[in-house]
Amino acid sequence: MDKKLKQYFVKSFVVLLLIHLGYFLYGFFMFEGIANTNSYFEFYRFKFYDDVSISHFFITGLFLLFFLIFLLRNYYDHNYSHLKAIKISFILLLISFLSLSFFVSYSFGLNAKLRSELPESDFNKDKTLLNVLNPFLYNYTSYSSEKLFNPVNVLYPKPYPIIEVADSTFNGQYYEVNREYYSIDTLRVLTTDLYKISNSILYKIGFDQKEITERIIRKNIIKDSTELIYKGMQVHPDYDDDICIFLENKELFSAIDGIPIAKQQYSNAVKRYKLLYQFKKDSLQTNFQRLDTLLKKYKIQTYLNPKDLTKDVELYKNTDKSLNEIRNNFDREALTEKFAMLNRLFYEPNYLHPSIIEIFFGVISIVWLLLFLIYVLFNYRKKTRASQN
Repeated sequence: MDKKLKQYFVKSFVVLLLIHLGYFLYGFFMFEGIANTNSYFEFYRFKFYDDVSISHFFITGLFLLFFLIFLLRNYYDHNYSHLKAIKISFILLLISFLSLSFFVSYSFGLNAKLRSELPESDFNKDKTLLNVLNPFLYNYTSYSSEKLFNPVNVLYPKPYPIIEVADSTFNGQYYEVNREYYSIDTLRVLTTDLYKISNSILYKIGFDQKEITERIIRKNIIKDSTELIYKGMQVHPDYDDDICIFLENKELFSAIDGIPIAKQQYSNAVKRYKLLYQFKKDSLQTNFQRLDTLLKKYKIQTYLNPKDLTKDVELYKNTDKSLNEIRNNFDREALTEKFAMLNRLFYEPNYLHPSIIEIFFGVISIVWLLLFLIYVLFNYRKKTRASQN
């Protein structure tokens, strides 16, 4: 490839990169902030009717026009060959892509501003707070849901978590369901000893051979050992003074990326238990104040009063009455949508919206093909004229 032609391509790439930088900065400064985004927010997808698309159209058109004019007027390869044609076609493909993708850099600018305004570490701290306080944030009707709030969902303190064993009996008119709860315990023995079921092992856990066989939940083989997960001591959560309805829920409001769900659930359960039963009441109120600040940060409509909410939690923590009302009014749906949107932008960013991918790459292919064919034809004509002279 001719040296001057190489220099021209390098200069063209520099111009394109500067334009991309301009769109990146434009996107960075045009981001309206996380408080003003909603569930419909997405990275830019070339909409044809706004300032980004209109400027993109004209800048792309002008660049390609002047690029092609200067290329055809001043540069052509005297020693033209098929190999050089392939190299030039590849360069023209890159130029076509860069000249038609300024809006992608605009989206990168939006994402960069999002992450500067809300670093991932801060985002995860907000998630942790919501996950710890999640059982306090449901609508009061949800507290009657046995799926959300039940003893099996208690993860802490010991001997929790537990397993439920339901037994139904027919009394002549209808079935009665009797529920019993057992701690989930672990015993690890050598596999060879497992089949012998030595008296010493059974003595340690207080069961005979038949009973432990019935109590086994599952077996895990770990090298030369077998781990038995079995039903241990019977537990009575309904009469446990250290258990209240707010501990009977292990759902995460929004999982932190990269950390196992079970690990997050247990960690949150420990923090929640300490807030309820070990720390002073002021600690719980402080966390509700942090929650109120978080909701305002994300521009979520809220009527929370941390002091009143703390009183309600203390009331229903210490009473056997069903939870009738808890003063935790805020727009939960908006908060859920906000975090779903932020999770998508953080971990599943669509810089090329699915609706325009085919059109985008189709236009690139057409522009590249036109540039290459025009260059080949003009190069061939110049070479023919040069040989005639």
